[in-house]
Amino acid sequence: QVQLVESGGGLVQAGGSLRLSCAASGNIFSLNSMGWYRQAPGKQREFVAAAGWDGTTEYADSVKGRFSISRDNAKNTMYLQMNSLKLEDTAVYYCNADYSSRAVVSGTAGFWGQGTQVTVSS
Repeated sequence: QVQLVESGGGLVQAGGSLRLSCAASGNIFSLNSMGWYRQAPGKQREFVAAAGWDGTTEYADSVKGRFSISRDNAKNTMYLQMNSLKLEDTAVYYCNADYSSRAVVSGTAGFWGQGTQVTVSS
């Protein structure tokens, strides 16, 4: 089993920044890919970003140039640096992980965290 714990959410003004963290523990030796999803009130969960063990990254168009995903494999932790935040970035952010990068990006990953709330105010 794998456990994922997110942290770093909070309230921030539009244009501000936040950094989310996702700490992984358990049977993580072959987690090739980790990523972030988000779900705004009344909307479906959507892909935000993903990072492979080899450093490859992928982003949703809505966050390209503003968000940056990174991994510290030695610490089994993934980060999401969010800059130039907009009102529409308000959501619960979830980290996910899987042996398959396609599963992470498509939202069918086997492991999910409990989520952390990000609220962007005007």
